[in-house]
Amino acid sequence: MAKTMAEKILSDRSGVDAKAGDLVIAPVDLVFATDSSGPLTIRQLRETGFQGVADPRRTVFFLDHAAPSPRLELSNDHVIVREFVRQSGVPLREVGEGICHQLVAEDYANPGELIVGADSHSVTAGGLGAFATGMGATDVAMVMALGKTWFRVPESIQVVCRGTFGKGVYTKDAILYLIGHIGADGATYQALEFTGETVAAMTVAQRLTLANLSVEAGAKAGICPSDGVTRGFLEARGRGAKYRPLAADAGARYSRVVDIDVSRLEPMVARPHTVDNVAPVRELKGTRVQQVFIGSCTNARLEDLEIAAAILKGKKRHPDTRLIVVPASKETFMQAMKKGYLEIFMEAGGLIAPPGCGACFGGHLGILGDGEVCLSSQNRNFKGRMGNPESFVYLSSPATAAASAIAGEITDPREVL
Repeated sequence: MAKTMAEKILSDRSGVDAKAGDLVIAPVDLVFATDSSGPLTIRQLRETGFQGVADPRRTVFFLDHAAPSPRLELSNDHVIVREFVRQSGVPLREVGEGICHQLVAEDYANPGELIVGADSHSVTAGGLGAFATGMGATDVAMVMALGKTWFRVPESIQVVCRGTFGKGVYTKDAILYLIGHIGADGATYQALEFTGETVAAMTVAQRLTLANLSVEAGAKAGICPSDGVTRGFLEARGRGAKYRPLAADAGARYSRVVDIDVSRLEPMVARPHTVDNVAPVRELKGTRVQQVFIGSCTNARLEDLEIAAAILKGKKRHPDTRLIVVPASKETFMQAMKKGYLEIFMEAGGLIAPPGCGACFGGHLGILGDGEVCLSSQNRNFKGRMGNPESFVYLSSPATAAASAIAGEITDPREVL
């Protein structure tokens, strides 16, 4: 039977000939939690009688949401995680190393693997051809304890991307357009499988952005093919032996096929308070912005910082608009520093914060005031997402964010480039 990428991975890992709708039990290649989800995961693990994990080598904890901790309650959560990893022998990625999803891509994820994280944006690793998904703390605790879990094999939506991006238009614009097109529940418990000539030409960083935002359409997973681009990335990171090709079979059955001609796209913005409330940037011109945030697991990789730095070089942020930049990982931070991007941001009047989630989830490093507007390169704009339910969050590409920081209002980056 011709299979989708999701069916192939779940068949391979479970050892059965699986198709959409089947229930399978499969070993998990990587399971992880963060300081946001980790303490609850640890409590759930212990309450069910388990004191350790099935395989410490396939389990990781990350301290990234409160990095560094802004208050004692979160510091005590860090203590819980640190004590658990010492007792169980599980690796810990400390404060300042970066966002879990970026570090998973940099150091752990490989094509064809099953990855489970106690965070909804664990889908990010699908950019490397993995079946990666988020689960609740109780489910993740059981995965840690048993080393395996059950899945309902999802149906898949094929997203065929064609054409070449125009000036000022990027991968973030394409995925925002898709979410606006199919809706926030348009892919509920399905896999979004990205194919086509545009995806084949994308870097791994761009593919990670596609996969990352898949969950904002309700998807169980977002998967890109594994090809020569994937292989080059893995080889550069010392994981070349983990490469395996992955593509859907000809004739694979999809619940739906969505075609996107990216050459026809323009810069997009998701308006408050849902990610599918999408509009072209031109329709929002003049919307005043008090804060611009360039960060998160969606768009804080080196390529993203390069795009923003090219726009901000030699310019200043608007005096009424704050600019916060948070690189996705320590490696990204160091590379951006060597290339001069951080200096450009600072000279533009920006603030550089340590690698981590930063302002994205509303815990610290950029909480908004009542009535304030933030234009962010992150993935969610729900009411109160950035720490204040009386504020307004718009989502965009790093290019649109950088251009808007200069103008002090939502601005089409093509006006600056």
